[in-house]
Amino acid sequence: MTQNAIVEIRDLHKTYHEGDRSLSVLAGVSLDIAAGEFFAVLGASGSGKSTLLNLLSGIDSPDRGHILIDGSDITPLSDRQLTLFRRDHIGIVFQFFNLIPTLTARENITLPQELSGCGRKAAEARADDLLEQVGLGDRAGAFPDKLSGGEQQRVAIARALLHEPKLVLADEPTGNLDEDSGRAVIQLLLRLTREAGKTLIMATHSAEIARQADRVGRIHDGQLQVEAPPS
Repeated sequence: MTQNAIVEIRDLHKTYHEGDRSLSVLAGVSLDIAAGEFFAVLGASGSGKSTLLNLLSGIDSPDRGHILIDGSDITPLSDRQLTLFRRDHIGIVFQFFNLIPTLTARENITLPQELSGCGRKAAEARADDLLEQVGLGDRAGAFPDKLSGGEQQRVAIARALLHEPKLVLADEPTGNLDEDSGRAVIQLLLRLTREAGKTLIMATHSAEIARQADRVGRIHDGQLQVEAPPS
């Protein structure tokens, strides 16, 4: 175990079955990620980047192996326990913003906390603070269809950070944005997570993004090779 590791992955295996065909996406992956680290996951489409993040979030389950997050083994947890663990410990930023169209920016950010029983006033105050930090302080009452793609992703980042998670997972967060918007979103996400000392694990195709990471893991043929960021 790496000192101060917040994520410990041990002998992780995941195979998908389609009819009589099997595809081994992850085959014995082991890795430690330190608290406060930005770890970028690279690989071709279908290589297993999203699968790894889905396993780390508990959205999917491994066939074999263990995942420990902040000392807790999440692999034996039930679906309900995983939902509660995710709610309390993990923030997720998806490629597709997953905002609810009938809710305002503020309401999209606060909904997960309100569903968990968090007081509305406290959640709204925190949401408004985050909206200021992501440059959308004047857009709290706007609905998603009135926001650009970059603005929607900034709302999604605020939603992921509302509950102060130690671990943030980002799955191709710029994949649905133009180049300029994508670059701005990445800089924002990096600034907010680094300032708060959070661990960020991001799946990406971008060498430009990977250059800003502390370490890079490249997935190929079910294996994850850790390497220095590209120069």
